[in-house]
Amino acid sequence: MGETEVISATRKWVEDVVVGYNLCPFAKRELVRNRVRFVVSEAKTEDELLQALHSELQRLEDEPEIETTLLIHPDVLQDFGPYNEFLDAADGLLAYLEMEGVYQIASFHPDYQFAGTDPDAAENYTNRSPFPMLHLLREASLEAAIDSYPDVDAIPQRNIELMETLGAERMRKILASCVENSP
Repeated sequence: MGETEVISATRKWVEDVVVGYNLCPFAKRELVRNRVRFVVSEAKTEDELLQALHSELQRLEDEPEIETTLLIHPDVLQDFGPYNEFLDAADGLLAYLEMEGVYQIASFHPDYQFAGTDPDAAENYTNRSPFPMLHLLREASLEAAIDSYPDVDAIPQRNIELMETLGAERMRKILASCVENSP
């Protein structure tokens, strides 16, 4: 699958799942404003991915018109365990660059699994995506959005309940259709 197809599938996931089911009530605004950067990393190793992450963090620093970046990395960290462990290195890079509190990294993966859940639990779909990716967020923007939202603490539980209502099988099909129906 080429870069165009990966971006198309990821955009479809954002539109149909993240925005469509309102999993993130802040996503639609930035998507409509075309302030979400979708970038596919060619990284084949964790070190190459860290370099790509560094580049994208620098881009956010240099280009304030980009609100958020989805750094999609289809060729590295396909297994959730190593991906989850890599998040410590990603946070370490933020610390090394003295960008803690400026940016935050959210995690999405095709096999995302919350601690203590069954791998097939529907609630895992709140963080499942077509490809492994790192979501780079501006902390100040996130804080402003949270401050203006009436009950931000209810979002995770609402999302879990929605995923359980929709069911794992339906979510699996929706996620697969994002990839299958991308140009």
